Amino acid sequence: MPLFLPAWLHSVVVIPGRWAVCGLLALSSPMALSAQSLPAVSGTVLAPAGLPLEFATVTLHRATDSVAVKTNFSDEKGAFRLEAAGGRRYLVSVSQVGFVRYWGPVFELTSAGVALPSITLATSQATALKEVTVTARKPLFERLTDRTVVNVADSPLSAGATTLDVLGRAPGVTLDAANNLGLRGRQGLLLLVDGKRVPLTGEELASYLRALPAEQLQSIELITNPSAQFDAQGGAGVIALNLKKDQRLGTNGSANLSYGRGEYGKFTTGLSLNHRRKKVNFYGTYTYVNRRDFARQEFDRQFAADGALPALSGIIAGKRLLDLESHSAKVGTDINLTKASLLGVSLTTLLSQTNTVNTSQTQFNDAWGAPSSRNSSRTLQDIWRPSGSANLNFRHTFADSSTAAALTADADIARYNTTRLLVLNTFYQYPAAASPLLTGDQLSELQIGAVKVDFSRPLPHRARLETGAKATSVTSRNDVVFLNNGAYNPSISSHFNYFEKVSAAYANLQGTASKTTFQVGLRAEMANIRTEQGGELPRERNYLQLFPSASVQRVLNAQHSLALAAGRRIDRPNYGQLNPLRSYFDATSYRAGNPDLVAQTSYNVELTHTYKQKFSTALSYAQTDKPIVTVVQPAPDGGRLVVNRDVNLTTQDYYALTLTAPLEPAKWWTLYANGVFYYSRFRGNLAGTALDRRQPACLLTASNTFSLPHGWLGELNGTFQSGEIWGFEHVQPRGQLLVGVQRSFWAKQATLRLNVADVLYTAPIRSTSTYDSFTESFRLRQDTQVATAAFTYRFGSSKVAAARKRAAGAEEELRRANGQ
Repeated sequence: MPLFLPAWLHSVVVIPGRWAVCGLLALSSPMALSAQSLPAVSGTVLAPAGLPLEFATVTLHRATDSVAVKTNFSDEKGAFRLEAAGGRRYLVSVSQVGFVRYWGPVFELTSAGVALPSITLATSQATALKEVTVTARKPLFERLTDRTVVNVADSPLSAGATTLDVLGRAPGVTLDAANNLGLRGRQGLLLLVDGKRVPLTGEELASYLRALPAEQLQSIELITNPSAQFDAQGGAGVIALNLKKDQRLGTNGSANLSYGRGEYGKFTTGLSLNHRRKKVNFYGTYTYVNRRDFARQEFDRQFAADGALPALSGIIAGKRLLDLESHSAKVGTDINLTKASLLGVSLTTLLSQTNTVNTSQTQFNDAWGAPSSRNSSRTLQDIWRPSGSANLNFRHTFADSSTAAALTADADIARYNTTRLLVLNTFYQYPAAASPLLTGDQLSELQIGAVKVDFSRPLPHRARLETGAKATSVTSRNDVVFLNNGAYNPSISSHFNYFEKVSAAYANLQGTASKTTFQVGLRAEMANIRTEQGGELPRERNYLQLFPSASVQRVLNAQHSLALAAGRRIDRPNYGQLNPLRSYFDATSYRAGNPDLVAQTSYNVELTHTYKQKFSTALSYAQTDKPIVTVVQPAPDGGRLVVNRDVNLTTQDYYALTLTAPLEPAKWWTLYANGVFYYSRFRGNLAGTALDRRQPACLLTASNTFSLPHGWLGELNGTFQSGEIWGFEHVQPRGQLLVGVQRSFWAKQATLRLNVADVLYTAPIRSTSTYDSFTESFRLRQDTQVATAAFTYRFGSSKVAAARKRAAGAEEELRRANGQ
């Protein structure tokens, strides 16, 4: 596959080793060479017995205000070296798990450097055990500079839930009736699972996330202004799902079992195993899910007179039973080839089967309210979704330091297949007519391949350069055969093929000066999309675009800081949104893609104020050109059928105020409050209807964590979504209240969790879509009020590979040390 490199990046040449030559920044200039002559402070860190202490965190601070200047880790001999500007006064701090933090005296760094006396750390009495065990619980929410992290692994409310459930409760995340994910009142997201893009949307994505149990999740990251390192896809931002990975030494694992009961039962069980040594780690997980859910749907449709068809009103009421069975597994290994090189291999599979039975009653009335027709239908669907992926990754650091130049490479291949069998019976009561039988056999094969390389290296003056390139190939082949009473129907049977190739390159510069941290980047992407349908001529679209991004953060004083971020992003329609082949819901409606759909692009800017490093206020604005929205409207082939599909409007303007407040009302009570107050305006034209609609809205989330007596931990979560507009659709207010408790016992090896979701049953969705000639009011009630009991047992060693884990997490520590 040809790898696209824009002209501005042709001068960037990356050479592994001591140097990286970059025409863009002229690293071989005298300024770059002068970095080698910076004086350094050096020393050795020892344990109380006099043995060298590896991977202790050594931080150099300014003496005037203790602001961190540079951070590094001690090596296997306990030695460390930190370079900084000479002629200034500094002090050093040293920390390590299980030891008291050390603060050294103030000294002046001369041009010849300073060698400190050996530093011996004192053992912390709180952790003076035979081996270090990790018992601390991460906070449920962490607000970082560029993202919000939700640590769901230890949440009582995640027990027995699906990943889709947990996502819908995250602060600022919404899920509409068409199963489109949104973030802070906007749609168009890049979804990553362990750093790998999931190229699904709508119902296909929802089905994938329903089959992925929340027990496999470690954390969720919500990123509203991603840097140039990320794919440009996702105008509203990035949602990154991080799966669990055991860090304990030796052979160990965990087993879990949960059962939930709403109107129907939901069962989940799983097992994870891990074998870690100093040089190698093997791991594997398996989860089985068996769930039954329902969806009660009501439609009130009003059709205006259209040519030969008179005005009609229709009421459709139905219930769908959904049985889901899934098997998910992941195996892999990480091998330390050398002290500086790591090789990883992993295989992931998700096999899910869904059987649905949808029964509905339909009645149409004429303009005077008299019944004109009445029928019932029964729709059976058997959907089989096997998927799998393989990843090969490599990381190499070019010096024995976490701040040295680093090279990472990833190669991925994934397959997502879908087989859908349909049996649709329609029975006419009035006027009497024969009962037609529609059967369908639909096959979809999706294959993705991706290769990427990233290189980063430190620059003078506390800066860092990151560059990289990526090539992705997506192939989707779709065939559907429909039979009417056993006879082939050529008008709705066809095939659809989709081919996408995206080549990208980026450069990103980060730096810190005094109290200011900045980041500026540019990403170039060349996308070629080709579609083939039936006997029609192929369609081809090419997108060659640049995506700049920048952010700057300024610490005003000890209590206040400001950050400004801006960027340009894109949402290219995927194969599911372009695929015109039909997927029937019932006798009155179906889903189909739109081959005329084009990409939407957006410009985003956000200003954030942070108070006391915890309370944040953000003002956001985004303008989206050709926004993609999901609509419901009369089908083009008439007959009072309704089609659900995606279309482009003209523009969307978005304004938002986001407030985040992590509070501690009492020592036993932690509250994380998040509010998004936004205003959207949509303009466009569809089905003869000129659209210019706007409305303010809000999304409120309050998550409470309680330390209860006798070792119990409680969690109370409430969400509220006000009424809002989305294109032609107006959605009514809705919300959800969840409560859960958990307790660990048997020396913290076992955990019991109990929770109740949607306690007040306020999650049902109600919406109305309005056009000049058609109106639909929709109500959806699902099996969301569920009580769940879950049990988890951890076995094996509780000793963590602290040194290796800290090395892997060095980037985060360095970022915090540099004030980012």
